[in-house]
Amino acid sequence: MNGIIKENPTFVLLLGMCPTLGTTSSAINGMGMGLATMAVLVCSNVVISCIKNIVPDMVRIPSFIVVIASLVTILQMVMQAFVPGLYATLGLFIPLIVVNCLILGRAEAFAAKNGPLASMFDGIGMGLGFTIALTILGGVREFLGTGKLFDIAILPEDYGMLLFVLAPGAFIALGYLIAIVNKLKKA
Repeated sequence: MNGIIKENPTFVLLLGMCPTLGTTSSAINGMGMGLATMAVLVCSNVVISCIKNIVPDMVRIPSFIVVIASLVTILQMVMQAFVPGLYATLGLFIPLIVVNCLILGRAEAFAAKNGPLASMFDGIGMGLGFTIALTILGGVREFLGTGKLFDIAILPEDYGMLLFVLAPGAFIALGYLIAIVNKLKKA
C-alpha cells in the first residue's frame, strides 16, 4: 500500500518521469502506460526474487536488465497483437520501460532481498501507485486541454487550453499535482 500514497513513484519519489511526461496527454494513455509498467514491474519482481540466489553479485544488475528487457519485449508483442491502437499511441515509450528507474530500483531495493510473494505485492502496490498517478495526470491534462475525460466530452472544445496537451502542459500539470500531494501529506 506504500506505493499508492506514502511512497507514490510519481508524486513522491519522482521516478519514471520520461513516460510520465511523455505519455499522459490523455487519461487512457496514462492508464495504458501505467498498466503496462505495472505488468512488467510485478513479473520482473517475481522473477528476480526467484533468481536472486543463483545470480552472482558481479552480474546482478545486467541480469536484472535482461529479465526486464525480456518481459518488456513480451509485453510489446502482446500489446501489438491485442491493443494495437494503444500500442500505436504509446509507441516508443513501451521499449523505454526497460530503463524505467522505478522497475530497476524496485528490483534492486526490494525483489533482490525478499521472496516472490512479497515481491509480487510490492510490484502491485508500486504499479498501482504509478498507474493511478499517470491516469490522474493524463486526466487533468486531457480535461484542461480538450474539455474531455476518458475521451468523453465534458466541456465544449472551445474551452480547452491546447497548452496542456503539449509537452509544457505536462510539466505544469505535474508540478501542480506534486504540490497538491505534498500539501495533503503535510495536512
